[in-house]
Amino acid sequence: MTAAYFEEEQESDSAVIGEPHLYFAEISLDISRGKFESGIEKLKPFAERFSDSYLFHLLYARALKGLNNNALAAHYLQTCCSLAPANQIAWQELRDLQTALPTEREEPEARLIDPVMDELEMLTAALMKFEPARTTENADPTPILEQKQPFSDDAAIAVPTESLAVLFTSQGAYKKAIKIYTILIQLKPHNAEHYKHEIDLLLERL
Repeated sequence: MTAAYFEEEQESDSAVIGEPHLYFAEISLDISRGKFESGIEKLKPFAERFSDSYLFHLLYARALKGLNNNALAAHYLQTCCSLAPANQIAWQELRDLQTALPTEREEPEARLIDPVMDELEMLTAALMKFEPARTTENADPTPILEQKQPFSDDAAIAVPTESLAVLFTSQGAYKKAIKIYTILIQLKPHNAEHYKHEIDLLLERL
């Protein structure tokens, strides 16, 4: 392989690490179009880099499910539930996957899911016992500068909606809007083309 090839590979890796939301958006589009093998090929090289990424494991699970590798897909969904137990997307997909799997009488391979469901129950029990740390309030008003401080581009968005993306766009917070559209692509794949178009328009403004 030539030095130019390695330089091209390094540039590609840097682009993924620098703009992971675009990387995930591209893979999400592949999956929504049924290009499951292409999605896995793009995900594999960065398994270690995104080992703690909820979205990485969710997309990997969906690609595997598309290839009918349900047992391994369940493993990746289980990892999602461990990383973010409060996020219901992976929980629901794991429950749906369990429902879709054959019963033990039909196929012995269905037993592979049993450990997953055991841990699912343990995670649920742990989540029910979880109590957030109590905070104390005082009468001091929040400073105006702090009230106007924008969200960080890396801040988690609890409820991503298209309206919120439009609001961020109107405020000039283009990276935040792109982040929301990227999440919406995997939440609502039937609107993926529209969200991809919005991302392209936002990229022209950056």
